[in-house]
Amino acid sequence: MADRISAVIRGSGIEKAYRTGSVDLKVLRGVNLEVLSGESVAILGPSGSGKSTLLHILGALDRPDSGKVYIDGTDISTLDGDEIAALRLGKIGFIFQFFNLLPNLSLRANVELPLMLADRPDDEVHSRAEEMLEFVGLGNRGDHHPSELSGGEQQRGAIARALVSEPRVVMADEPTGNLDAQTSRIILELMQRMQRELEQTTVIVSHDRDIAASADRVLRLQDGLLRPGGNAP
Repeated sequence: MADRISAVIRGSGIEKAYRTGSVDLKVLRGVNLEVLSGESVAILGPSGSGKSTLLHILGALDRPDSGKVYIDGTDISTLDGDEIAALRLGKIGFIFQFFNLLPNLSLRANVELPLMLADRPDDEVHSRAEEMLEFVGLGNRGDHHPSELSGGEQQRGAIARALVSEPRVVMADEPTGNLDAQTSRIILELMQRMQRELEQTTVIVSHDRDIAASADRVLRLQDGLLRPGGNAP
């Protein structure tokens, strides 16, 4: 198991509000969170509770109104736009509910894209992409475009893309929310392999009871704060 002493992500006093008309709707009210290396954390909560907002803030896709986020000890509020982009490319992998694969690219090119954007050598780009496609069971589907793949294959491709740069943490936003029950089980088994075989740190926002129950730790976002959620939803 990976070194579980060091915190990959630490959030302190995270607050976020959205303006609706003349009213500020505060969805995060001082969230504190620490995710250790090799740990799988599931965050649960009702629709509209701010789960995705929190995930995007922890993954440096959004900024809090107040509070701090540290990734590998770095206060990301001190980084400029280019530095934030480099941090996301190098240390964070994202898995989204609707896959977010680029339709005009082959699956292989989608998986290669994070390494290409990071200016990795061509041989590394190609070999890592092939390795991750094999890991998710799509080694023979790399030449296909997203429209030629099933929903489950697209999500497995998105997982390969998230893993290709060997990120410190993978952020998964409802990874089974757009899939049927049987396909969801395949994705669950794959995410369990990520942690078991790759020692991958993961933060998962999900309504899927099985995914939540498989996590090392379950937290619930309630009234803008994270609370212990027990071992299962």
